[in-house]
Amino acid sequence: MAIDLPRPIADYFEADKGLNAEAVAACFAPVAVVRDEGHSYAGRDAIRRWKDQSSAKYTYTAEPFSIADEDGRIVVTCHVVGDFPGSPVDLRYFFALDGGEIAELEIVP
Repeated sequence: MAIDLPRPIADYFEADKGLNAEAVAACFAPVAVVRDEGHSYAGRDAIRRWKDQSSAKYTYTAEPFSIADEDGRIVVTCHVVGDFPGSPVDLRYFFALDGGEIAELEIVP
């Protein structure tokens, strides 16, 4: 089932499908923060390196299937399948938007 994602979030998942770290980083505000696997990445350069490293480490697909608002953030739940420990898993992506860019992303099980 397709869900209607806000444009910056849809752009993020589209760039992530293409394993394009530069395109993923471009979805974020210049001072955005990503939190994933116990680490924080601040700014587009750090976000680009995070995506480069995770794409080199694992092959995966993330299929969004649910969207909700929670405490002022947009929560997208995805079914993620790949060659990482614990696959497959449903992950929750917590997004905070600032205009047309992502200001914050936290990925949690």
